[in-house]
Amino acid sequence: MDWVEERAAQVLERVPPWLWDGEALPVPVEDIADSVFGLLIRDVDEMGAAPGAPELMPSQELSGLLLAARGEIWVNAREARTWPTRRRFTIGHELGHWEMHRDRQTALFCRATTVDEGQRPSASDLEEEASRFAAAFAYAAVADGARARESRWRARPYVQDVSDKRGGDVAAD
Repeated sequence: MDWVEERAAQVLERVPPWLWDGEALPVPVEDIADSVFGLLIRDVDEMGAAPGAPELMPSQELSGLLLAARGEIWVNAREARTWPTRRRFTIGHELGHWEMHRDRQTALFCRATTVDEGQRPSASDLEEEASRFAAAFAYAAVADGARARESRWRARPYVQDVSDKRGGDVAAD
């Protein structure tokens, strides 16, 4: 597990059980961003209206952005309506920026490298890290759940044997 995946797993560990049980899918990314981090999620039709947003060509658009100083994640409303799973990924991606990059910039605009080719080389690395965070955020829950189910399955014969020997007072999940 690399550092980005570890960071996503650490975030998931901080989620209180009343918000998410650690297994249910999909992971409630918006609720986590709101309740754990205090971030406001806004579905916005005009992403270019964000303070400091880069000027976009007619064929370009932003999927999401983090306004760290304001504690807001803006999500492209058109994309969200068309593709709800994309919305969850975008929120997870921006949450990755919040968790890993917010000290570097006050605003992070996703897909900015397609807008300004002259950006610092590290901008694409930041985007890649945030995308890996979003994927790991969702995947970690799936992988952990699979490992837990596999572990219970392997333990079941032993638990059943102990239960039989004790007269049935040990329960297997």
